[in-house]
Amino acid sequence: MKHKLKPSQYAVLLAIMLTASVGDSLLARGMAQVGHVDLHHLGLLFKALLNPYVDLGIVLLIGFFSAYTTALSWADLTFIMPATAFGYVVIAFLGKVWLHETLTWSRWLGIACIVCAVGFVAGGPSRTEHGELDLMDSGVGR
Repeated sequence: MKHKLKPSQYAVLLAIMLTASVGDSLLARGMAQVGHVDLHHLGLLFKALLNPYVDLGIVLLIGFFSAYTTALSWADLTFIMPATAFGYVVIAFLGKVWLHETLTWSRWLGIACIVCAVGFVAGGPSRTEHGELDLMDSGVGR
């Protein structure tokens, strides 16, 4: 099935993918600088809020949530969630290149399986292609 999305809808999907991936990576970098936080040292969470990587990560994740809720207003959850799966590739790439994390072949294989499985899920019908719902959304059917 071919999806017919507007350029602005593709931009929202791209924003979902990038803001979540980069935001999570920034949080990981910031929390690595803050150190270990546990129940006996909860004050470190306030110290984390002073870390610029954590702050920027939080801002990007707020952007992710805004784009995510926007996308859910015009598409099914089963359409949006697979669209976010490419973010796993971006996170793995950022983890390897920027955070210098070790990525085993089994992790890359798992990421490849997720991305391939997304193709099966994304190929199904979704609300984004239902003309009768578009009429209802525009108020013509009322």
